[in-house]
Amino acid sequence: MLGDYTWDVIEKESECLAQRFQAVTKNVANANTPGYARHNVSFEDQMREVMEQGKHLHMTVTNAGHIPSHRLKIKDVEAADTKIMDEQYRLDLNNVDPEREMAVLAETRMMYSAFMRIAASKQTMLKSVIAGR
Repeated sequence: MLGDYTWDVIEKESECLAQRFQAVTKNVANANTPGYARHNVSFEDQMREVMEQGKHLHMTVTNAGHIPSHRLKIKDVEAADTKIMDEQYRLDLNNVDPEREMAVLAETRMMYSAFMRIAASKQTMLKSVIAGR
């Protein structure tokens, strides 16, 4: 919905979680590829910063030489896809641990399900408001 903070958060979280799903499936698919470096997608720190920005004081920029201090918006959150090069899991320089990837996949699936349940309950609430109950 246009302008609804909850829907914006759900949309951005779903988008970022989808990118994490893609990274994990790519990692699992390349688990036996020699020299493959696993990918990690993170966005939680940025989302936390956006959601907690009411606790921080932002300064006003009055001169072009000042360091800008602007409020982040949900649309500014970008999922960071990082290639992990400094870990070694096997002798062929492949660092994909299938058990770790399955754990990340399960965690991502649970987070996605939780956000979809929130979206469904929000939609049910809006339907009842529109129906006048």
